Amino acid sequence: MGYETVIGLEVHLQLSTTTKLFCGCPTTFGAAPNSQTCPVCLGLPGVLPVLNARALEWGIRVALAFDCQIARVMKFDRKQYFYPDLPKNYQISQYDQPLAQHGHLDIVVGDQTKRIGLTRIHLEEDAGKLLHEGSPTDSFVDFNRTGVPLLEIVSEPDLRSPEEASQYLLDLKALVQYLDVSTCNMEEGSLRCDTNISLRRPGASLGAKVEVKNLNSFKAVRLALEHETRRQAALLDQGERIPQETRLWDAKTQKTSLMRSKEEAADYRYFPEPDLVPFIIDPALVARIREGLPELPARKRQRLQEAYQLSAYDAKVLTQHRALAQLFEGAIQAGAPPKPVANWIMGDLSAYLNAKELDPDDLSASPRGEGQAGVKLRPEWLAHLVELIAQGTLSGKMAKTVFLQMLEQQQDPRALVERQQLTQIADPGVLEQIADAVLQANPQSVEAYRKGKVTALTHLMGEAMKQSKGKANPQQMHALLTQKLEALKSV
Repeated sequence: MGYETVIGLEVHLQLSTTTKLFCGCPTTFGAAPNSQTCPVCLGLPGVLPVLNARALEWGIRVALAFDCQIARVMKFDRKQYFYPDLPKNYQISQYDQPLAQHGHLDIVVGDQTKRIGLTRIHLEEDAGKLLHEGSPTDSFVDFNRTGVPLLEIVSEPDLRSPEEASQYLLDLKALVQYLDVSTCNMEEGSLRCDTNISLRRPGASLGAKVEVKNLNSFKAVRLALEHETRRQAALLDQGERIPQETRLWDAKTQKTSLMRSKEEAADYRYFPEPDLVPFIIDPALVARIREGLPELPARKRQRLQEAYQLSAYDAKVLTQHRALAQLFEGAIQAGAPPKPVANWIMGDLSAYLNAKELDPDDLSASPRGEGQAGVKLRPEWLAHLVELIAQGTLSGKMAKTVFLQMLEQQQDPRALVERQQLTQIADPGVLEQIADAVLQANPQSVEAYRKGKVTALTHLMGEAMKQSKGKANPQQMHALLTQKLEALKSV
């Protein structure tokens, strides 16, 4: 196409405080509609907002993790717009003196590290939610979410492809989860993203940006950006001008549609929030929060590579989610060797979570309510499974069965092996009896091997494992059958 794609992302992160940003109403997800409201978050006359101290501290915590410059003085502003789920007809946000500015997030795409700049991070309150239920003409408003604390994280237009945008979001989510300030659950609206995308000829100035909203998954972000890239390129090829506008993503049609022309800052008529004074942020508070930061994904990746001789790829996968990293290191502390543990987590465990549509957080969570899937995996259980394989108690195939039982029944594999008598057969005498029986029952395969068809051994191995109910040591059985077949060649 000859165009360069320029992308910037605006991420809205819901902080997991127990109360709202400017009042004491709870923020519990799933409560009955309009049951968590008060005169303050509904904007009734005469009320006064009071800033949630925990939300401010967590905002600073996130900003420091992205290496932002924390403001010495920040203030709140009124952002005016009119929508049914905004009871005050304005949102308390931040305009020219936000909480933090000029940070960055380093992402790895392929084997290249790229630094994505962050323009700003600011605090603001959330709006309510429109519910479209019943007849097609019915709409309802739930104000429970009104006033819930949000952090808006705005990137520089440094992203150049949908793949980079997707990786940026994955790494941003991982970092925030390590900070333990948000669930980052997109289904519950705890992590939402708007995209800004424009096309230009290489070296040219930035084109008109198109905002895409209504994106509820990382996959939707990537698909919407891919669609917009094609759509805008086709218009530019025809000599048309791309208008600055806001569009909606339709997951069913896999297309965007016009929502409205894009607002500028002047359209929102920002002015200082008169009921909140400017806040002076104490450097001592910032220093205390900085000292309390946990080990973040980038540093953990480096440490895992150095401490456990993991590849860069393995370390990246294991640190992409805090729960996986905790499981890995917990199993190591329980005595398991690093590489086998990493293989189980990246292989069978990841496949299980994907198949069950579970999140890694479910590994350390208690089982959910009735009718909901849940899983709990203790690090020492994984260590015990690896130990049983190393001791020869379990074959690889048997271990996979025990692994699934361990997850489904939430029991130590040692107890499962003992109860089901799953110990692998390694006794030479017993294995020889099985081998002789298999050879005697399969004369055609024996003759085929004698004539040079080595693949006949595969069939005989399968029969031996079947007869032993999967308990025969595969390596010993393979060696034994090969020895006996070679001896029969000379007869």
